[in-house]
Amino acid sequence: MTAARGTVANPVRPAPRPGLPPRRRRGLLAGPLWPFLRPYSGQVAVIAALLAIQGAGNLYLPRVNADLIDNGITAGDASNIWGTGWVMLAITVGQCVIAICALYWAARASANIGKDLRAAVYARVQEFTSGDLTRFGAASLITRNTNDVQQVQLFTQMALTLLVLAPIICVGGLIAAVQLNAALSALLAVAIPLVAAVTGWLVITTTPLFRLVQARIDRITEVLREQITGVRVIRAFNQARAERQRLRAASADLLDVALRANRALVLATPALTAILNLACVAVLWFGGMQVSRGSMPVGELTAFLSYVLQILLSVTMALTMAILAPRAIASAERICQVLAAVPSVTGPARPVTPVRTGEVRLTGASYRYPGGGQPALRDLTLVLAPGTTTAIVGGTGSGKSTLLGLIPRLLEAAGGEVRVDGTDVRAQDPQRLRASIGLVPQEAFLFRGSVATNLRLGRPEATEEELWAALRVAQASAFVAALPGGLETAIGKGEASLSGGQRQRLAIARAVLRRPRIYLFDDCFAALDGATEARLRAALAAATAGATVAVAAQRVSAVAGADQIVVLDEGRIAGTGSHRQLLAHCAVYRETVMAQVGGEAMA
Repeated sequence: MTAARGTVANPVRPAPRPGLPPRRRRGLLAGPLWPFLRPYSGQVAVIAALLAIQGAGNLYLPRVNADLIDNGITAGDASNIWGTGWVMLAITVGQCVIAICALYWAARASANIGKDLRAAVYARVQEFTSGDLTRFGAASLITRNTNDVQQVQLFTQMALTLLVLAPIICVGGLIAAVQLNAALSALLAVAIPLVAAVTGWLVITTTPLFRLVQARIDRITEVLREQITGVRVIRAFNQARAERQRLRAASADLLDVALRANRALVLATPALTAILNLACVAVLWFGGMQVSRGSMPVGELTAFLSYVLQILLSVTMALTMAILAPRAIASAERICQVLAAVPSVTGPARPVTPVRTGEVRLTGASYRYPGGGQPALRDLTLVLAPGTTTAIVGGTGSGKSTLLGLIPRLLEAAGGEVRVDGTDVRAQDPQRLRASIGLVPQEAFLFRGSVATNLRLGRPEATEEELWAALRVAQASAFVAALPGGLETAIGKGEASLSGGQRQRLAIARAVLRRPRIYLFDDCFAALDGATEARLRAALAAATAGATVAVAAQRVSAVAGADQIVVLDEGRIAGTGSHRQLLAHCAVYRETVMAQVGGEAMA
């Protein structure tokens, strides 16, 4: 037995990141976003080129304006005024066109990145087992694939514009300002470090707070999800007031953290505004004195002030990014936790595809749920042969559903091995393995759509005649035919238009339509009346002839005619055999029969 057979379905583990030292943190764009940004590098290059042209125009305009003042207005040269004015108008119009194009491509690229991120998160979640999903939680995964992706998408759009334009204007403005007047440029050496200090403090302070904001949003999503899905229970037990209080408490937690983050933003904004305004006042004060002494032309002072304003405007752009970055960083980290998680069930590098016979063999198989105390299954050795029906009975929590989950590898055996068609399930491709299995879970889940679309989840290419044939086997053809639209009848939100028994029969028809080699029925007949169940079992016996059938059930009377009955007790096999054999030799089975149907069944 290889070492892999001793592994357990643990919660998801962080995937190794090739080329990076352990625990090294990367920037938002250089890290999680870069693989998703790379396919759009051409669009990013176009955006950068357009913004570079726009920045050059912004830096050129003050010089043209200075020439207009000094050589046109001051000298009274009308031709210079008109000629320079037309040049400034052309530059301004060109900048508007370039800005529109750059914003369009930035919005398009960020929307595509958001789409790819959602697809990547969705694809990874589809690989998770139930244990993996438990670690993150359904509410958190929903938030990560919606709100978190939206935050990253918004940041990306702003970054593709502001992070390109701001450095061009800042560096170019500094160079131009120093060239115009080196003495006045010394004022910037005071203002810019102050702005950088305030911005750095803002990022350091708000990043952990925005992580908490996203976690609080997870909590609100979780509470709302529970309250919406459990509204009947809430009303039945008159707990509406308590649930409202629970939602208020979750909202208050979010409000508290959001206020703490926004207080930092509120403190930073006036501080930066004061620095910017004081810098402008200082330029006008000292520049005015130079103009009065005749050492500096008025047009040059105007141009210098324009450059200072552009530099400080670029700093304001950086402030905008500083406001968006902490929340985007927190959201990107949460998305990366999902993308970097290694599912506990993965396919082999070189999968084996055996001949599909339907044989299932468990040898010493065991399983422990993550965080659970006692193993759910212990040392199971069992054979499910083609053409036979195996019933799995036992009390609540005995491990019936867990046993069935090991066969399609929805759960990973902690010890021993599970072989399907003579090959260990760990050596097979999970998708091909599951394609040969028809599973009907305890709770019949139907997607919103028509009856036909739900059935075709079993086999998308099925014809209408095949759909009706599967419905007849599942004893569902009569009520489907009575529906207003037949197969095309829309199933309402939450499947409210169908009863529990009708949903179960549609789920059974979906599995029958697949025509698999292995059928797994996980206590899915409980919602049916006795007569319907009897007809259904007779039809299933004909439809599944030659296939391997495993039926998990609590009612012994429903499985007494199975070829083989396996009795589970606290995760162990307490007995295997026919109904009469187990009555004679298995105390657990005998006690179960006595408790359910009385002493007459002992005969």
